[in-house]
Amino acid sequence: MATWIGAFSHSKSALDNVVRYIKNQPEHHEKRKFKEEYINLLRNYDIEYQDNYLFDFIEQ
Repeated sequence: MATWIGAFSHSKSALDNVVRYIKNQPEHHEKRKFKEEYINLLRNYDIEYQDNYLFDFIEQ
């Protein structure tokens, strides 16, 4: 079984936006669930994936 690890980064100039995003996660994820956001991130960065290899998402 292969294990894949991913990392995403942002430039220093985007630091304020990243901090604001982290602080607003509870409100943000009321509108868009983490699973939807994660898959959109993979697609936006043209990262190939297969649904059956994604981790189990916890839905609340």
